[in-house]
Amino acid sequence: MRIGTSKNSSHVDRACVERLGIPLMVLMENAALKVIKHLNTDKYSSYVLICGAGNNGGDGLAAARHLYVLGKKVEVFMVLNNSGNMSECCNANYNILKNMGVAITKITDDECIHKLKDSLLKAEVTVDGIFGTGLNREVEGIFKKTIETINEYSKYTVSIDIPSGMNGDSGKILNCCVKANKTLCFEFYKRGFLDYKSREFTGHISVESIGIPENILNEFHNNEFMLERSYLIDNLKPRSKYGHKGDYGRTLIIAGSEGFSGAAYLATEAAVRSGSGLVTLCTSSRLQDILSCKLSEAMTSSYENKEKLLELIKPCNALAIGPGLGKNETTLELLELVIEKAQCPIIIDADGLNVLSENLSLLKKAKNTIIVTPHPGEMSRLTGLSVADISSSRVDIARKFALEHKIIVLLKGYETVITDGHTVYINPTGNSAMASGGMGDCLTGIISSFVAQGLSPLVAAACGAYIHGYAGDKLSRDKYCVNASDVIEEIPYVLKEIVCGK
Repeated sequence: MRIGTSKNSSHVDRACVERLGIPLMVLMENAALKVIKHLNTDKYSSYVLICGAGNNGGDGLAAARHLYVLGKKVEVFMVLNNSGNMSECCNANYNILKNMGVAITKITDDECIHKLKDSLLKAEVTVDGIFGTGLNREVEGIFKKTIETINEYSKYTVSIDIPSGMNGDSGKILNCCVKANKTLCFEFYKRGFLDYKSREFTGHISVESIGIPENILNEFHNNEFMLERSYLIDNLKPRSKYGHKGDYGRTLIIAGSEGFSGAAYLATEAAVRSGSGLVTLCTSSRLQDILSCKLSEAMTSSYENKEKLLELIKPCNALAIGPGLGKNETTLELLELVIEKAQCPIIIDADGLNVLSENLSLLKKAKNTIIVTPHPGEMSRLTGLSVADISSSRVDIARKFALEHKIIVLLKGYETVITDGHTVYINPTGNSAMASGGMGDCLTGIISSFVAQGLSPLVAAACGAYIHGYAGDKLSRDKYCVNASDVIEEIPYVLKEIVCGK
């Protein structure tokens, strides 16, 4: 699913009209039909549509016409600025409705607001088509009163393309905003929806096509995507009946120190349960015996034995380093060794990131792709930016850091960001029931396992984030809280469900 800005949308519309010769009225008609699809016309019979003067309002007016033709009770309100001017297509749909005898009330004063209130109380569904994605000014005056009335009296609200009052690029609320139960977007998931605070206003988000060709959408797009199940189906393939453990890769996990054996266990077990053919944990010699007993399907070794460590690094297909190592000189030495010697992709997490933040020049020595998996605090240490700054611009900061250092960044959080600096994936899975220690270690194990099995590092990171969150989503249906061990147990089952459709 493509993510787009208001500029992307306007460029696409212009290209359709000017280069392809598709009239804007055709796109508006297609949009209106998709609105009707989401209005549950089999169940509901009375609708109020509130429209502005732009093309978003035109979509609403066209939808009102279709509802009227279907025999529904339709009331249409328009809220305009002082000039009363409408866009050409909005005006055309306005005149069509007038010619059909549909009454249209222009909201100009408090008396009109009172009439709107009465209509909202009687109607089953409200359609918001006041403002589009390009709004960049504060909502005031009669517009503000209209939106406040919708929020107070509407039983169920559907917003066209974006809730009126929200900036489509930042998600910022411009003084007041419609609180929709559902938002129906056209072609692009809006960039502003990536701000988690926007969900209070968007409700459920759906994205529909309105007949714009793929080549036009691809031309005016920033390579930002919302991950969907279809992406995993395309990249995670069913296993061959003739496959053996050598076909599914060697994963090396360097993790754990005294007091932090759990991190090493979780990362390793997650790699095993995610399907890596051979998994080895390299840990502190003080923990090796304990972890050998717990990890019956993985091999163990000690990272104090550098000669043995080098032997393990050489044949591995993926290497993860950091969970539970501690921020100390030993961790730095291990990270330096791994980056200088490993020929395979490297996943750096936790304490690996903490020592990396003070030694970023190490990244230049890598012989293959590096994936870093920071949470906002670790990203703050890596970039020198505050957590607040990172939280307010997660995609742009992750993208810039990945591009600058030629690595892949997986920035954890609500709707995790995965990027190589060129392409961005946003992961929609996961929930707050998973907010517990060890989840990051589990994710590191999954990603390293996917890399070892032959997925490209970017695809492995994206698929790993999705599977990790999806397992948590399934578990949270029956559990108040979900821990990392729960997720690890669930991994093979969600992989079977998604990859094999079972």
